[in-house]
Amino acid sequence: MTKGKGAARKSKEVLKPVDDRQVGKRKAASKPEKRIVQKSKKAKKDPNKPKRPPSAFFVFLEEFRKTFKAENPNVKAVSAVGKAGGEKWKSLTKAEKAPYEAKAAKRKVEYEKLMNAYNKKQASSANDEDDDESDKSNSEVNDEEDGSSREVASLHSSFSF
Repeated sequence: MTKGKGAARKSKEVLKPVDDRQVGKRKAASKPEKRIVQKSKKAKKDPNKPKRPPSAFFVFLEEFRKTFKAENPNVKAVSAVGKAGGEKWKSLTKAEKAPYEAKAAKRKVEYEKLMNAYNKKQASSANDEDDDESDKSNSEVNDEEDGSSREVASLHSSFSF
């Protein structure tokens, strides 16, 4: 036996089905039909929902942007400001980061209060909607039952036993 590429080619030809030799070409494997996959629709974002609070780094960036733009008025790329801010943030000590972390914590507490109020409001409005739907569904079911019993009664009266 010879080893190498030539040997591999011969073995592949031996493995070919008889039908492919008659046609002269190898056909691609038939693909299964494409299934239509429906993407799950995202729930629409509620504009009334409070925005998440910024982290300590983003609180720092708010101030850093102002100083960076004052020092470098020609640099307009957002990425340059972000990179410079990231490097500056990494070089800060824990003591220098502390005021930004305190501001971030304060904003987080405010956010949690707003979210609690928002969730209570959502829960109360959801309960109101559920009550409306349950009343509606009960009346629809009763209407359907009344209609079907009337139809059965009319069918019985039309037939004589």
